Amino acid sequence: MSVNSKRRRATSPCSSVSGGGDPEDASSSTPGSGRKKRKISNVPPVDTIAVCHELFNAVKDYKDDQGRQLCEVFLRVPKRRNQPDYYEVVSQPIDMTKIQYKLKSEEYNDVEQLTADFQLMFNNARNFYKSDSEEYQAACKLWEVYLQTRNEFVQPGDGDEDDEEGDDMVANPGMSNEYETSGSSLKEVLEQLLEAIVSHTDPSGHLVSELFQKLPSKVQYPDYYAIIKEPIDLRTIAQRIQQIGYYKSVNAMAKDIDLMTKNAKTYNEPGSQVFKDANTIKKVFIQRKTELEHAEPTKSSIRIRNRKSGQADRFSGVSVALQYGSESEDDPVLSGSVCYDEGESEAESQSSSMEMSNPIFQLYEAVRGARNNQGQVFSEPFQQLPSRREYPDYYQQIKQPISLQQIRAKMKNGEYESVEQIDVDLNLMFENAKRYNMPNSSIYKRAFRLQQIMQAKKRELLRKDEEDGDSILSSDAGSVKRKSHKKNVKKNRMKALYTAVSEAREAATSRRLCDLFMVKPSKKDYPDYYNVILEPMDLKTIEHKIRNERYGTEEELIEDMKLMFRNARHYNEEGSQVYNDADVLEKILKDKRKELGPPPEEEDVGSPKLKLRKSGVSPKKSKYLTPLQQKLNELYDAVRNFTDRRGRRLSTIFLRLPSRSELPDYYATIKRPIDMERIRSHMLTGRYQDVEALFEDFALMFNNACIYNEPESLIYRDALVLHRVLLETRKQQERGEDTGAPAVGPLVRELIRNLFVSVMGHQDEEGRCYSDSLAEIPAMDPSAPEKPMLNFDIIKNNVERGLYRRLDIFQEHMFEVLEKARRLNRTDSEVFEDAVELHQFFIKIRDELCKNGEILLSTALNYTLKHLHNDVEQDKREKIPKEIEEDKQKTEEEEENKEAKKAEHLQKEAWQSESESLIVYTEECSFENRTYHVGEFVYVEPSEPNLKPHVVCIERLWEDEMGGKWLYGCWFYRPSETFHLATRKFLEQEVFKSDYYNKVSISKVLDKCMVIFVKDYFKMQPEGFKSEDVYVCESRYAARTKSFKKIKVWAMPESSVKLVPREVPLPVVRVASMFAKPDLEKMAMSYSGIGNFIEKEREDVPMEMSTTEPGCQYYEQLRFNNMWFKVGDFVYIQSHGLSKPRVARLEKLWVQNGTTFFFGPIFIHPEETEHEPTKMFYKREVFLSHREETLPMSCVIGKCTVSSFKDYLSNRPTEYAEEDVLLCESRYIETEKMMKKFKGLKRFSYSSKVVEDEVYYFRKLIVPQKEASPFLDKKIDELEVKLADMEDGDDDMDDMDEDEDAPVTPSMPQMQSSLTSDMDILAYTPSQATPKVKGLAKKEGAKRKINMSGYILFSSEVRAIIKARHPDYSFGELSRLVGTEWRNLEASKKAEYEERAARIVEQQERDRPFKQGSPRAGTPVGALMGVVPSPSTMGMINQSMTPVSGMMGAYGPPYMPMQGPHEGLLSVAPMPPHPAGGPNLLPHHLQQGMPGYPSMPHQGVMGAGINGMAGSPGQSNFIQQPGMFSPGQHAPPPYPGQGQPSHLQPTTPMFVAPPPKTQRVLHSEAYLKYIEGLNSESNTVSKWDQMLKAQRRDAHLTKEQESRLPAHWLKSKGAHTTMVDALWRLRDLMLRDSLNICQAYNL
Repeated sequence: MSVNSKRRRATSPCSSVSGGGDPEDASSSTPGSGRKKRKISNVPPVDTIAVCHELFNAVKDYKDDQGRQLCEVFLRVPKRRNQPDYYEVVSQPIDMTKIQYKLKSEEYNDVEQLTADFQLMFNNARNFYKSDSEEYQAACKLWEVYLQTRNEFVQPGDGDEDDEEGDDMVANPGMSNEYETSGSSLKEVLEQLLEAIVSHTDPSGHLVSELFQKLPSKVQYPDYYAIIKEPIDLRTIAQRIQQIGYYKSVNAMAKDIDLMTKNAKTYNEPGSQVFKDANTIKKVFIQRKTELEHAEPTKSSIRIRNRKSGQADRFSGVSVALQYGSESEDDPVLSGSVCYDEGESEAESQSSSMEMSNPIFQLYEAVRGARNNQGQVFSEPFQQLPSRREYPDYYQQIKQPISLQQIRAKMKNGEYESVEQIDVDLNLMFENAKRYNMPNSSIYKRAFRLQQIMQAKKRELLRKDEEDGDSILSSDAGSVKRKSHKKNVKKNRMKALYTAVSEAREAATSRRLCDLFMVKPSKKDYPDYYNVILEPMDLKTIEHKIRNERYGTEEELIEDMKLMFRNARHYNEEGSQVYNDADVLEKILKDKRKELGPPPEEEDVGSPKLKLRKSGVSPKKSKYLTPLQQKLNELYDAVRNFTDRRGRRLSTIFLRLPSRSELPDYYATIKRPIDMERIRSHMLTGRYQDVEALFEDFALMFNNACIYNEPESLIYRDALVLHRVLLETRKQQERGEDTGAPAVGPLVRELIRNLFVSVMGHQDEEGRCYSDSLAEIPAMDPSAPEKPMLNFDIIKNNVERGLYRRLDIFQEHMFEVLEKARRLNRTDSEVFEDAVELHQFFIKIRDELCKNGEILLSTALNYTLKHLHNDVEQDKREKIPKEIEEDKQKTEEEEENKEAKKAEHLQKEAWQSESESLIVYTEECSFENRTYHVGEFVYVEPSEPNLKPHVVCIERLWEDEMGGKWLYGCWFYRPSETFHLATRKFLEQEVFKSDYYNKVSISKVLDKCMVIFVKDYFKMQPEGFKSEDVYVCESRYAARTKSFKKIKVWAMPESSVKLVPREVPLPVVRVASMFAKPDLEKMAMSYSGIGNFIEKEREDVPMEMSTTEPGCQYYEQLRFNNMWFKVGDFVYIQSHGLSKPRVARLEKLWVQNGTTFFFGPIFIHPEETEHEPTKMFYKREVFLSHREETLPMSCVIGKCTVSSFKDYLSNRPTEYAEEDVLLCESRYIETEKMMKKFKGLKRFSYSSKVVEDEVYYFRKLIVPQKEASPFLDKKIDELEVKLADMEDGDDDMDDMDEDEDAPVTPSMPQMQSSLTSDMDILAYTPSQATPKVKGLAKKEGAKRKINMSGYILFSSEVRAIIKARHPDYSFGELSRLVGTEWRNLEASKKAEYEERAARIVEQQERDRPFKQGSPRAGTPVGALMGVVPSPSTMGMINQSMTPVSGMMGAYGPPYMPMQGPHEGLLSVAPMPPHPAGGPNLLPHHLQQGMPGYPSMPHQGVMGAGINGMAGSPGQSNFIQQPGMFSPGQHAPPPYPGQGQPSHLQPTTPMFVAPPPKTQRVLHSEAYLKYIEGLNSESNTVSKWDQMLKAQRRDAHLTKEQESRLPAHWLKSKGAHTTMVDALWRLRDLMLRDSLNICQAYNL
């Protein structure tokens, strides 16, 4: 800065003045108008206030090489009490604070007044401080800085101006004439000046012209236009440059620049970023103008002409970009403005101009350029990393430090490929700041605010990207018009929904229901709200988002509304006004949406993700996922992809909710329906703030399935299994995570240790520890010898061993020592004063550490400073009269020696008078080539041998008549020369100023030494002395009273010894007395015992009861079996036959006839309640039951505590282990078999004698984890056994395949409609080998228990009828309908089915030996196609049932238990009603031929219309299909009705299977999809004759036609270029296979 400023002063000093001038001066300024007039037009008036502020800031912000601000010593003048001599030297004290006050009150009329004050302040410092002091040097340096800065802003004088102006005119003749006569040349110069302003950035990359390019919005800043009368911006200046002839000269443009900067400094506060930017713009303009003026004229014009063709567009681009900038008032950065860095090449400038359209750069700029209302930049602390020298601990705590400077460098190097990558780095930077800084610090708040700004900007960029995608996809001519219309309709609908909620009123009182929902709760009034609610939402935010079109779809608005209502219900208690209002408003919202009808087609206005989902292409996943997103995806995928042992995907039925028209009772039963599609949608929109939210939605979905479906149904079992998968996955994720509550015991002991260390280290201003004087307090109390010994050393030992777990016990011990110190010492003693000071400091630090009960709540906090002051005053009232009496006695003793003292005094006076008359005192004296001065310290020979020399301070020097030289001074005693307690500690090298003065001959002086006052000793050292000859003094010693008193003022003669700063300050070290021989271990052990916690003393506290029985004594606190109990405590009680002991609460406690009893409610564990197996419970959760019992205390086996939900999240009692802290938020109502939340547990108030629990509050609320119901695994095992025999048919089929080595026909999974992205990518993996149930093989003849129930029997009969009515329904949808029919069935009919089921089981048990004898006999046709019917259901079909169209006879039911491929696979011709088995075959023939399968239909019944083959029920033509296993003979079968046993008759195929190969055809799943499309109206899906003629090159599809292609048949496009190419290839393969089959088998 200094180099540029010097150059500017030498060239154009008048150009740097801020402010604007009269525009008429510029217009009247012509070459011939005279030199004086030209000079005046160049000098606009000075903005004095702004210049003064800049000068003050320059002095205040100046730092030396070490980064230290030099102005710190000038912020305040020294206090008169601390440095009275300062005010003797300085008559007019002034400091920076006073100057700043005068600046703010605008007392300075010109810069000279400010200069006078600064000069006075610096002169004061130079007059008082020595020339080698830091203060003196700082004053000199800051004065230089001030003068240098002032010269940059203020002209030197008029005479200099004239000379320099004349020099400019002579040095550059004709320059102004050239500009004024040549309009094009002037325009180029003006554009260069404008380009310099627009492109200038500060060292941090901040664009200084950003906020000057366009005037502020009149809507947001209406006061700006009331204050600023002539508003102007860079866009206006650019427009004027384009108007040829508007600016006649450069000075005319300079006036507009001055006006613009003056406006900015007038409206904004000095010191704000805008204020600084204005000064920077002014400096840049002047510098660039000076460079152009002082360039060589001919070269300048040639250069301009030569660059005209190459760079005219570049400069014009700046003006045009400013002239036609963005009209949006919300966007401060003008679109299209070109930014050039210094030294930037043209190619680089073009790439810079592209940055504004780069989302990565836009996100970076949103963070870097964010400002508050005062224009201050939020990102200033984040520009660079902290100094390692000043903040070394930062780099220890933060492992990955990063700043905006590094992010900018990575951005320039092209290291960021997507917004997600820079988002990760920015988030890391903010998290680092929040981790290192305290939550109430400025940097923490800035990081939090910038994080919000970044997230909002990121959402905006994503939304813009989606809108761009829409515009690309829509190609119709009228799409824009339709889109605009749809957009207006959508916005009007949203406004209508918002109005319905905001204007809703209560019918009775006309109260607006939305009042409490308009704005978020105050953080000051409800600080816990933002700990509980992680995603706050209010109506103001929703209204803002509607107005700014932030909602892409109506669903997003609805989700925000529901989030707001959900937050209200979550935070407020059930039954409260806010809770009820939320319910009412949500109902109003639903009704209004229903009234508006369905929203318009979302194809034009919806999200691109929805289009992609409809077209079958899953949206592209982000390359970079946050840890939360990874966990959410892991949980979701675990549930979605789970398959059972048969390869069946269990999640298929949960992907989408059933239709409301098909299952209306589902929505009557289930109040909160949810499916996996909605869960996935919430994941994509970022609705889940933690894993628990996703977990709760999954648990809700599974619980809904269990509530609606029967416990014996397959869906019920699937829900339980998936629920267990979810729990196991979550448990794996939590490994290594510390999600539980922190251990409270160590936290309390750490708090006590910090409190003790703070009190013991408390020092006065001179660095003396107050606790040193209290070290003399005896451990044994003289007034009560029977009490345990106690002093600070014993307490320290207890603290270090962690024996205090209650604050009140520790406080009692500390107070006992301090009170003992006050009791044993006089009120005017140092010990008494230090004890009071430590007592006050203890209370202060205790309250800070406990935050007045916000961290640790204890009865110890009840003792406050007010109580202490009362106690001290009481001590003084009791002790002072006694001390006065003692003083009187001492006075009488002194009067007895009064005569002696008078004689001594007279002798002293005579000696003094004699010395005054005869002795001449000198300031120095020489003896044996050594010179001694007054004020020096010397060693004097000891009075006794074997003693150390005395330390004496010389106060007088003289020579007697005999020529003897003497000194007179004060003796300083060493600790060994004083009387003191053995426990007192001393500083190293400490001496004490005594009250003993005497003269001594200089001949007895041994050497010189030095005594320094304690204030300077640790920082300074004398020159020329050894360390052992330097002593420290902080107290005086009174030999008469044998007491020590701290020295407040060091009033010793001035010494000639010079003190210099130490290189490293000495540490304060105190050593024990030479007489000390303590045995602390013995004292501590005798007091506290070994290894046990110090318990608080308690006593039995009886209480009076109004209805007391004879012989009963009730207690509030009682000791039983060496344990203390109080009313309100929770205990474990003996519970026989239960896995966990029950919990009881002591609400009454009494002793009757020597036996102790208690009365209270009983709490039960989840396994004692009835609930759905999918219900989740918190860890260690219990429920309040209706039982209240009276029990003896002998059944108590331990203590615990039960917390409400809010308390469990926020605090813990300090004396309980974490495993004994239970949670209760619900009451179990046994009659209704349900759990209901209640407000909270009963609270008790205690008398003062009862010892209450101390409670520790967490700094951050914990997140309690839920665990599975204890019934989950048990219920799954039960259902596995019940449903096992339904799947055992697979084992039969496997055994048959193994025996015959027949080719395996792949089983076909049920395929769902591909309406969601999850359904589109379903992949089916056929099981290669099905494991046997329980590991038992059928070949071994292992018997299986056959499980049959009425529901299974009912399902086998009804499913076929429902299937006939709804042939297109999936397996899960059919199962739901079957469950609905079963629930609606009468109880008597249900009982009838149960009886029939029991009889069937008995029949099957009898028939099982026949089936085992011939394993292939009677195998149903379904087994031959991979669809294995259950043996237990084959004999359940009602023989009198009349088959209907689509039922395939009566053969539908056996498919019920499996997810087989029967739905939608067959095209069955209508069949006339007739008994099963054919027109001439009676049912009993089938029963005879198929033992155990009485209703097995005849094969001829199923020959009709299968796969489009003509035939009739009586058709005898039979064709063995390839790939099919046909048991029995291979000869043509007999005609139906010939009486041959059905187990020897081959079956008619249901569909053409793929040819037998060693491996499955890769595209076989496409056949399944194809077959699903067959129906009874047509034999083929499409027009096959046209398909054979079609070619890829002849087909041209639109985007809409491509979206309707069956892309869901394939999981991916594979190696093909597009999905269309892959489908063409699939079509060719299917045609080839079909033709091969026809040719091979003559079909």
